[in-house]
Amino acid sequence: MTQPALRPDVLLNVMPDVLIIGGGLMALATALELRLRGASVTVLSRDRTEAAAYAAAGMLAPQAEGLEPGPMLELCLRSRALYPDWTAKLESLTGLDSGYWPCGILRPAFADTPPPPELQNRDCRVEWLEGEALEQRQAGLGAEVVGAWWFPEDAQVDNRRRLVPALAAAVDQSGVIWREGVEVIKIHQCQGEVTALETNDLETNKQIYQAGHYLLAAGAWTGGLLEAAPVTPRKGQLMALRPALGVESEIGMPLGQVLFGDRIYIVPRQDGLIVLGATSEQVDFQPGNTAAGIHQLLTEAIRLCPALGHYEIAETWWGFRPETADELPILGPSPLANLSLASGHYRNGVLLAPITAQILADWILEGKAAPLLQAFQWERLGL
Repeated sequence: MTQPALRPDVLLNVMPDVLIIGGGLMALATALELRLRGASVTVLSRDRTEAAAYAAAGMLAPQAEGLEPGPMLELCLRSRALYPDWTAKLESLTGLDSGYWPCGILRPAFADTPPPPELQNRDCRVEWLEGEALEQRQAGLGAEVVGAWWFPEDAQVDNRRRLVPALAAAVDQSGVIWREGVEVIKIHQCQGEVTALETNDLETNKQIYQAGHYLLAAGAWTGGLLEAAPVTPRKGQLMALRPALGVESEIGMPLGQVLFGDRIYIVPRQDGLIVLGATSEQVDFQPGNTAAGIHQLLTEAIRLCPALGHYEIAETWWGFRPETADELPILGPSPLANLSLASGHYRNGVLLAPITAQILADWILEGKAAPLLQAFQWERLGL
């Protein structure tokens, strides 16, 4: 394939060390890590508000999620361990609150609820609570709840209102060049390498971008740019509740930690907002909230915590998780020598941002492949 001709206005710019496609958590977290290690970085983002980070509830739940022992659990546990220092760094760089809250996660069980996989072998704390012990930990659970697993090391972050703004500010302040409103429409290739990115950047009329290395971190849209990274959208609907005027003093704040149910998770924020999530729908990129989706969230939430029936609906929204066939991310090298991948994080994108940034920066800048990368190679998907 013939390399596309460069426009004169592009030739006037120095090519960055790394050019990142995408404006979500993986793109921004990795951009910041690369920049703090001395690399010049440019981010191309079509619309960062479409990122899965805006559709997540912000749980950091490798244990409550019930992940089987193996590379994915290891990756998630390592990222959870990075979170306190990573968010503290963002706060130090920007002066903004990241919304990190190590509140623990409670996984209520009904009579027919199967137990999660055994995790004590990882030295992770977990307790089974019932009766008075459960009442002391969390009063007001539904009558059908027979007990709960308590994961004190799991946590949460207020991703939409706190984490993403803090990370974006850190990226801006670090010197990363961030071009919003730029959609990459084609990755030009020649002899096993990326030669340029073609965009529809109408604002600046720059249609071709080049760099020393490229990172594809476009979330649910990744598969449309590279066949070897078959990532597809999985829609999730979410909503937020707040105490109704006049009854707040009677029912108070019902939750002191996250509740992780089989078909619902209930995530209390420290200011009293309650986030409910999320449906899981294979509907391509169909937008919007539906009556069925909102009904599911409310029904399951009130079953777990009846007091929420007195709350007002504050907001509803939706988004698209990036999913792969085996529900594991694609990390590290690609079929193209100068293109790396960071996509397909599915349900654990918020959790995996710190470890993804660290592993990808090691790989891109030093050629250092973490042992865990082997389990997340693009080749495993058979393309």
